[in-house]
Amino acid sequence: MTAIAADPAAKALPLPLALPPAFTSLVLAPPADAFAEAVALARRDGAEAAGTLVLVERADVIDCAVVLAPDEPLVSARRAFLAGMTALADAVGAHGPPEMPLTFIWPDVLMFDGARLGGGRLIWPEDCVEVDTPDWLVFSCMLIASKADAGDPGLTPDSTALDEEGFPSGIRPLLVESFARNLIRAFDVWAEDGFEAVAGRYLAHLPTPPGVPVRIDSDGDVILGGSERWPLAALLRAPAWLSPETGAVRL
Repeated sequence: MTAIAADPAAKALPLPLALPPAFTSLVLAPPADAFAEAVALARRDGAEAAGTLVLVERADVIDCAVVLAPDEPLVSARRAFLAGMTALADAVGAHGPPEMPLTFIWPDVLMFDGARLGGGRLIWPEDCVEVDTPDWLVFSCMLIASKADAGDPGLTPDSTALDEEGFPSGIRPLLVESFARNLIRAFDVWAEDGFEAVAGRYLAHLPTPPGVPVRIDSDGDVILGGSERWPLAALLRAPAWLSPETGAVRL
C-alpha cells in the first residue's frame, strides 16, 4: 500500500452531526478525501484516533470514513469490513424507498435495485502481519449522491444515484448518522452474540447459488458448500467499485 497523507488545504466545516457518543465528527470541504484524511489521522495518532468519523461535503457523493481500534489479530479483525458494509446497507435501506432490493457484490460493492450505488473499503497498517493486532483500521464508504454532472444517464446504466432513486434532499447527514448508529449496533451484536450474527446480516444481502450452504469463516472468507471459497483479504486491496481515474464510485 502507498502512503496517504492528509490534504493540508482541507478546511473543517461547521456542520454538526448527531453521532453516538463513541464518535467524534470531522466534516471537511472538498478537495479533501475522507479515506485519506482518516488514514492520516490513524497513522499519526494510532488508537487514540478511534471513533473519528470523517465526512467530506461533496455534491456528487457521500464520502465518509471511520477509524477503528481492533482487539484481535489482523487475520480476523478484517471482518470489521463486513460489519461496516452491513451498517451501510442498513442505513441506506432505512432512508430509501421501501421494497427496493439492496444487495452486495462480493465483497465491497453496494447495489440498489440492480445498479451500483457505492461501496466500502478497509485499510490497515502496512507493517502489520496477520497474527498481530493492528493499531488501527479505517473503514470508509462512498455512495453516489447525484449524477447531475455526469451527462446523459443512459450513458451510465450500470450505476444509480440517491437523487434518482427517490431519496429526499439533504439526506447526507441523516445517512451518515444512521450509518454510525448501525455500525455501533453491529459491533455490539458481534460482542454479545458472536460474529456469526453479523455474518448472517451480511449474507442476507449477498446473492449466492440457491440450495448451497454458505457461511463466513474466521478469516472473513465466504465458504460455499464446504469447498468453494470467496476470499476477502486479497480483494480488499483493490476496491471493485472505485474508479482510479476519479477517486469516486464508478459510473
